[in-house]
Amino acid sequence: MAIEAVLFDFSGTLFRLEADESWYADLTRPDGRAFDVDQKAEIMRRMTAPVDHVTDFDDATQYAWDHRDLEPALHRKVMMHVLRESGVPTDEDAERLYARLLDPLEWTPYPDSEAVLDRLAAQGIPVAVVSNIPFDTRPSFAARGWDRLIGTFTLSFEVGAMKPDPEIFHSALGDLGVPAEAVLMIGDSAEADGGAEALGSRFALVEALPTAERPDALLAALRRHGLME
Repeated sequence: MAIEAVLFDFSGTLFRLEADESWYADLTRPDGRAFDVDQKAEIMRRMTAPVDHVTDFDDATQYAWDHRDLEPALHRKVMMHVLRESGVPTDEDAERLYARLLDPLEWTPYPDSEAVLDRLAAQGIPVAVVSNIPFDTRPSFAARGWDRLIGTFTLSFEVGAMKPDPEIFHSALGDLGVPAEAVLMIGDSAEADGGAEALGSRFALVEALPTAERPDALLAALRRHGLME
């Protein structure tokens, strides 16, 4: 069956959270030393990990982790714990970093995100953003005029289901009006995004690399599935 619609993950697929030095201004480790490059990268990885357990949890925090993208309050609870366990010295510092995570305008698009959205629109192929996330990603697209290229936003905290739960995919498919067998899902997590395969959809995996290191993975995914004119 020909592909009639494409579903995209948000974090690590169309956009990536990338910090500049202002994120760590006046932030020092408890021993008084500054965070080095690897430590900063690890903090960012833990803030955006799609499925991996990133630190030790007690039962209550484990529950918050497992349900973090369904309830914003649970997301905040567990991420504050993760940041403090990652060496962020104070609650104030953790709150400041967490606020930037929740700001959709802090997220950086991959170099080919606009091109893939434009090319799919030109072919009349509708697009959905299907994301496990506790905040509204629409402003990330609207700020660049890309919201007109998205048929529907299917966000876990709004629909009450997280990938790989089939319900979140069914919600997107219902909005687009296409059968699962005619859909390509593109994302950076084989476990979460790859759940679309259980419905009969096709799946393309991309790596959540820094944006400067991944110039055309989305275009390549479309090309592999015959969606490049």
